[in-house]
Amino acid sequence: MTDRKGINVKAGNYRWVICAMLFFGVTINYMDRQVLSLTWKDFIAPEFHWTNNDYGNITSLFSIFYAISMLFAGRFVDWLDTKKGFLWAIGVWSVGACLHTFCGIATSGIITGQWLVGFKGAREAIGTVNNVGMIINVTVTLFVFARFVLALGEAGNFPASIKATAEYFPKKDRAYATSIFNAGATIGALVAPFSIPIIAAKFGWEMAFLIIGALGFLWMGAWVFVYKKPDANPYVNKAELVYIRQDKDDNPTDAQGRPMRKLSFKECFNYKQTWAFAFGKFMTDGVWWFYLFWTPAYLSSVYGLPSDNTTAQLLVFVLYAITLLSIIGGWLPSYFITKKGMNPYAGRMRSMLIFAFFPLLALLAQPLGTYSYWFPIIIIGIAGAAHQAWSANIFSTIGDMFPRSAIATVTGIGGMAGGIGSYLINKGSGVLFDYTEMTQMKFMGFEGIRSGYFIIFSICAVAYLIGWVVMKSLVPKYKPITDY
Repeated sequence: MTDRKGINVKAGNYRWVICAMLFFGVTINYMDRQVLSLTWKDFIAPEFHWTNNDYGNITSLFSIFYAISMLFAGRFVDWLDTKKGFLWAIGVWSVGACLHTFCGIATSGIITGQWLVGFKGAREAIGTVNNVGMIINVTVTLFVFARFVLALGEAGNFPASIKATAEYFPKKDRAYATSIFNAGATIGALVAPFSIPIIAAKFGWEMAFLIIGALGFLWMGAWVFVYKKPDANPYVNKAELVYIRQDKDDNPTDAQGRPMRKLSFKECFNYKQTWAFAFGKFMTDGVWWFYLFWTPAYLSSVYGLPSDNTTAQLLVFVLYAITLLSIIGGWLPSYFITKKGMNPYAGRMRSMLIFAFFPLLALLAQPLGTYSYWFPIIIIGIAGAAHQAWSANIFSTIGDMFPRSAIATVTGIGGMAGGIGSYLINKGSGVLFDYTEMTQMKFMGFEGIRSGYFIIFSICAVAYLIGWVVMKSLVPKYKPITDY
């Protein structure tokens, strides 16, 4: 692009500043989610007498809360718009993360009447109570409430992030930008095992929730000053704005050239594109959440490696370091689009089919795990990378099909479906693991809890191919929504 004097003006790169902010937002999001999974087995369960089923109840209910909240969070972000919507989302989830800190004190107050005690005093008061059932019921209820607030806020993260990406990137770059900010999930998971158990061991599990939860408030302070719409942002020059707005069908117009009205919430369900996205999320979101929530417990239960053990921390670090390969997931569709001449949807679906084959390795996780714990960790890492690559592309299919005004809404609908899938796998896992451990069930050569993990790994392995086949059946070809 040239200016009035005919001098070439290079497009700026402020869109990548926005991408960086989204990256840090997702990083904080996943660190907040990880605190419970890294502390419950070795710090919280001994104090509150939790079983696998109790933890499964908490995580599965979190998934349900998240699912229901996603349904409305997307519409909320579309209504309030990106900047304010994201501020509300991270503010609420940061409050929810910090609420976990005070569950022990609240339990002490409810059961013993001792409210004005510190964390240590609460532990001592609870330790004098002989009614284990009451302790379990009260603590699980309090943690469920804290998870509800966390889920309510976290539900706005991806609708706002995907909407911001659609506002700052053309279609051909969206999967790549999404894969970069979505890598924050991996970075959060990498940092978490080296920070959270250490904080819990030195200062108590309560401080782990408080310190990590407070990071969200710091992010909010930066977001207020960084984010503005591209055409109102003084740091976005004209050349960059032209680059961002290069897609002619991004905001359809009527016969008179006026912007089309916004799709209603109900109308979104009339399109197969919505159902295709929702089913893909339903089949696959739970797989990632299972790996996220249960891997520390897997190492502890199967290999006797608690979360504050150096070897366990190294294993989790390596697992999530492998998932950084997911950035390829953003590059591959761009290759198909620019080098092979495919339309955005065809390029993404081709990429997603490739990524759907890698999780099949999870079928070998438990068999090879009998030789070394490194095998399942490496396999889960590869499966996790494939999931994140798949996720970057399935999110981008929304921008391919829907106008910007409906992106957050459809993202929320798909997120709800993913939350339901996550509920089923987390709840089912908790029940299955307790059952196999108690009965020492034998299945396919495995016994006890190992047989339970083999069953869940097998389900995770085939979920992506099933999701891809149904998505392709519902929307076989590129068809953007313009008829409304």
